[in-house]
Amino acid sequence: MAAADSEQIRRRYDRLAPWFDSLEGILEGLLFRRLRKKLWSQVSGGHILEVGVGTGKNFAFYPDDARITGIDFSPKMLEQAQRKRQRKQIAVDLAQMDVQSLDYADNSFDTVIASFVFCSVPKPRRGLKELYRVCKPGGQVLLLEHVLSSNRFMAFLMNLLNPLVVKTLGANINRETLKNVQACPFRNVYTDPASSDMIKLIRAVK
Repeated sequence: MAAADSEQIRRRYDRLAPWFDSLEGILEGLLFRRLRKKLWSQVSGGHILEVGVGTGKNFAFYPDDARITGIDFSPKMLEQAQRKRQRKQIAVDLAQMDVQSLDYADNSFDTVIASFVFCSVPKPRRGLKELYRVCKPGGQVLLLEHVLSSNRFMAFLMNLLNPLVVKTLGANINRETLKNVQACPFRNVYTDPASSDMIKLIRAVK
Protein backbone atom coordinates (compact mmCIF):
# COMPACT_ATOMS: atom_id res chain seq x y z
CA MET A 1 0.00 0.00 0.00
CA ALA A 2 2.77 2.43 0.97
CA ALA A 3 4.61 1.79 -2.29
CA ALA A 4 1.48 2.59 -4.31
CA ASP A 5 0.90 5.75 -2.27
CA SER A 6 4.52 6.80 -2.78
CA GLU A 7 4.27 6.24 -6.52
CA GLN A 8 1.13 8.37 -6.80
CA ILE A 9 2.69 11.23 -4.84
CA ARG A 10 5.94 10.95 -6.80
CA ARG A 11 4.01 11.37 -10.05
CA ARG A 12 2.28 14.49 -8.69
CA TYR A 13 5.58 16.08 -7.73
CA ASP A 14 7.13 15.08 -11.06
CA ARG A 15 4.23 16.87 -12.77
CA LEU A 16 4.60 20.01 -10.64
CA ALA A 17 8.40 20.16 -10.70
CA PRO A 18 8.88 22.67 -13.58
CA TRP A 19 6.48 25.16 -11.94
CA PHE A 20 7.09 24.36 -8.28
CA ASP A 21 9.19 27.41 -7.42
CA SER A 22 6.71 29.72 -9.16
CA LEU A 23 3.69 28.14 -7.43
CA GLU A 24 5.12 28.90 -3.99
CA GLY A 25 6.85 32.13 -4.94
CA ILE A 26 4.73 34.56 -2.91
CA LEU A 27 4.65 32.44 0.26
CA GLU A 28 8.36 31.78 -0.13
CA GLY A 29 9.16 35.47 -0.21
CA LEU A 30 6.77 36.52 2.55
CA LEU A 31 7.34 33.71 5.05
CA PHE A 32 9.05 30.47 4.12
CA ARG A 33 12.47 31.88 3.23
CA ARG A 34 12.84 33.50 6.66
CA LEU A 35 11.84 30.25 8.36
CA ARG A 36 14.24 28.20 6.21
CA LYS A 37 17.08 30.53 7.18
CA LYS A 38 16.20 30.15 10.87
CA LEU A 39 16.07 26.36 10.54
CA TRP A 40 19.44 26.13 8.79
CA SER A 41 21.06 28.43 11.35
CA GLN A 42 20.75 25.54 13.83
CA VAL A 43 22.69 23.05 11.69
CA SER A 44 25.84 21.62 13.27
CA GLY A 45 28.41 18.94 12.47
CA GLY A 46 30.47 17.93 9.47
CA HIS A 47 28.01 15.65 7.65
CA ILE A 48 24.49 16.88 6.87
CA LEU A 49 21.57 15.08 5.20
CA GLU A 50 18.80 17.15 3.64
CA VAL A 51 15.69 15.06 3.08
CA GLY A 52 13.28 16.27 0.40
CA VAL A 53 15.77 18.60 -1.27
CA GLY A 54 13.12 19.36 -3.91
CA THR A 55 14.22 22.04 -6.37
CA GLY A 56 17.03 23.20 -4.09
CA LYS A 57 15.22 25.99 -2.23
CA ASN A 58 17.58 25.61 0.73
CA PHE A 59 20.81 25.83 -1.27
CA ALA A 60 21.27 29.48 -0.25
CA PHE A 61 21.46 28.47 3.42
CA TYR A 62 23.94 25.60 3.17
CA PRO A 63 26.94 25.99 5.54
CA ASP A 64 30.32 26.26 3.84
CA ASP A 65 32.14 23.94 6.21
CA ALA A 66 30.09 20.73 5.94
CA ARG A 67 29.62 17.83 3.55
CA ILE A 68 25.98 17.88 2.47
CA THR A 69 23.90 15.14 0.89
CA GLY A 70 20.47 15.95 -0.52
CA ILE A 71 17.83 13.37 -1.41
CA ASP A 72 14.38 13.44 -2.99
CA PHE A 73 12.02 10.74 -4.23
CA SER A 74 10.94 12.72 -7.31
CA PRO A 75 13.37 12.46 -10.25
CA LYS A 76 11.88 15.57 -11.88
CA MET A 77 12.36 17.64 -8.71
CA LEU A 78 15.95 16.38 -8.56
CA GLU A 79 16.48 17.50 -12.16
CA GLN A 80 15.53 21.03 -11.10
CA ALA A 81 17.92 20.80 -8.13
CA GLN A 82 20.73 19.55 -10.35
CA ARG A 83 20.29 22.50 -12.71
CA LYS A 84 20.29 24.91 -9.78
CA ARG A 85 23.36 23.19 -8.28
CA GLN A 86 25.25 23.65 -11.53
CA ARG A 87 24.06 27.22 -12.04
CA LYS A 88 24.90 28.35 -8.52
CA GLN A 89 27.97 26.10 -8.05
CA ILE A 90 26.61 24.46 -4.88
CA ALA A 91 28.61 21.66 -3.24
CA VAL A 92 26.02 18.95 -2.57
CA ASP A 93 25.70 15.25 -3.42
CA LEU A 94 22.21 14.58 -4.82
CA ALA A 95 20.46 11.20 -4.89
CA GLN A 96 16.99 9.82 -5.57
CA MET A 97 15.70 8.10 -2.45
CA ASP A 98 12.55 7.55 -0.38
CA VAL A 99 12.76 8.77 3.22
CA GLN A 100 10.76 5.71 4.28
CA SER A 101 13.70 3.48 3.27
CA LEU A 102 17.06 5.28 3.38
CA ASP A 103 20.13 3.65 1.86
CA TYR A 104 22.44 4.85 4.63
CA ALA A 105 24.03 3.08 7.57
CA ASP A 106 22.91 3.69 11.14
CA ASN A 107 24.46 6.75 12.83
CA SER A 108 25.73 8.36 9.59
CA PHE A 109 24.83 12.06 9.90
CA ASP A 110 25.43 14.81 12.47
CA THR A 111 22.31 16.72 11.39
CA VAL A 112 19.32 15.50 9.37
CA ILE A 113 17.14 18.34 8.12
CA ALA A 114 13.87 18.62 6.19
CA SER A 115 11.50 21.45 5.32
CA PHE A 116 7.87 20.87 4.36
CA VAL A 117 8.49 17.18 3.65
CA PHE A 118 6.44 15.09 6.07
CA CYS A 119 3.17 16.43 4.71
CA SER A 120 3.93 14.26 1.64
CA VAL A 121 5.31 11.07 3.22
CA PRO A 122 2.70 8.25 3.09
CA LYS A 123 3.95 6.69 6.34
CA PRO A 124 5.37 9.67 8.27
CA ARG A 125 6.34 7.76 11.41
CA ARG A 126 8.25 5.24 9.33
CA GLY A 127 10.11 8.11 7.68
CA LEU A 128 10.85 9.80 11.00
CA LYS A 129 12.19 6.55 12.43
CA GLU A 130 14.52 6.36 9.43
CA LEU A 131 15.77 9.88 10.22
CA TYR A 132 16.36 8.77 13.82
CA ARG A 133 18.24 5.68 12.62
CA VAL A 134 20.68 7.50 10.32
CA CYS A 135 21.29 10.35 12.80
CA LYS A 136 24.36 9.96 15.00
CA PRO A 137 23.91 9.64 18.78
CA GLY A 138 23.93 13.19 20.12
CA GLY A 139 23.04 14.46 16.66
CA GLN A 140 19.86 16.27 15.72
CA VAL A 141 16.91 16.18 13.36
CA LEU A 142 15.64 19.62 12.32
CA LEU A 143 12.20 20.00 10.77
CA LEU A 144 10.14 22.86 9.37
CA GLU A 145 6.60 21.57 8.84
CA HIS A 146 3.04 22.79 8.45
CA VAL A 147 0.68 20.93 10.78
CA LEU A 148 -2.97 20.57 11.74
CA SER A 149 -4.26 23.66 13.53
CA SER A 150 -5.07 23.46 17.25
CA ASN A 151 -8.14 25.60 16.52
CA ARG A 152 -11.10 23.21 16.29
CA PHE A 153 -12.88 25.06 13.49
CA MET A 154 -9.71 25.50 11.43
CA ALA A 155 -8.79 21.85 12.00
CA PHE A 156 -12.26 20.82 10.78
CA LEU A 157 -11.77 22.84 7.58
CA MET A 158 -8.28 21.44 7.05
CA ASN A 159 -9.52 17.87 7.45
CA LEU A 160 -12.40 18.61 5.09
CA LEU A 161 -10.14 20.07 2.38
CA ASN A 162 -7.27 17.59 2.79
CA PRO A 163 -8.40 14.98 0.21
CA LEU A 164 -8.62 17.66 -2.49
CA VAL A 165 -5.18 19.09 -1.60
CA VAL A 166 -3.60 15.64 -1.60
CA LYS A 167 -5.13 14.84 -4.99
CA THR A 168 -3.90 18.05 -6.62
CA LEU A 169 -0.61 18.74 -4.82
CA GLY A 170 0.35 15.47 -3.14
CA ALA A 171 0.64 17.14 0.29
CA ASN A 172 -1.44 16.64 3.41
CA ILE A 173 -2.42 19.79 5.31
CA ASN A 174 -3.62 17.98 8.42
CA ARG A 175 -0.55 16.12 9.64
CA GLU A 176 0.33 16.07 13.36
CA THR A 177 4.07 15.99 12.81
CA LEU A 178 5.09 17.15 16.28
CA LYS A 179 3.20 14.23 17.84
CA ASN A 180 4.80 11.88 15.29
CA VAL A 181 8.27 13.11 16.24
CA GLN A 182 7.46 12.73 19.94
CA ALA A 183 6.43 9.13 19.25
CA CYS A 184 9.98 8.36 18.08
CA PRO A 185 12.71 7.49 20.62
CA PHE A 186 14.46 10.88 20.54
CA ARG A 187 16.08 11.97 23.80
CA ASN A 188 14.65 15.50 23.59
CA VAL A 189 12.17 17.25 21.28
CA TYR A 190 11.97 21.05 21.18
CA THR A 191 9.60 23.40 19.39
CA ASP A 192 10.97 26.82 18.51
CA PRO A 193 9.07 29.57 20.39
CA ALA A 194 8.74 31.43 17.08
CA SER A 195 6.59 28.60 15.72
CA SER A 196 3.01 29.47 14.81
CA ASP A 197 -0.14 27.39 15.23
CA MET A 198 0.21 25.75 11.81
CA ILE A 199 3.93 26.03 11.03
CA LYS A 200 6.37 24.39 13.42
CA LEU A 201 10.15 24.49 13.71
CA ILE A 202 11.10 21.28 15.49
CA ARG A 203 14.46 20.13 16.86
CA ALA A 204 14.83 16.52 17.99
CA VAL A 205 18.04 15.28 19.66
CA LYS A 206 19.02 11.61 19.47
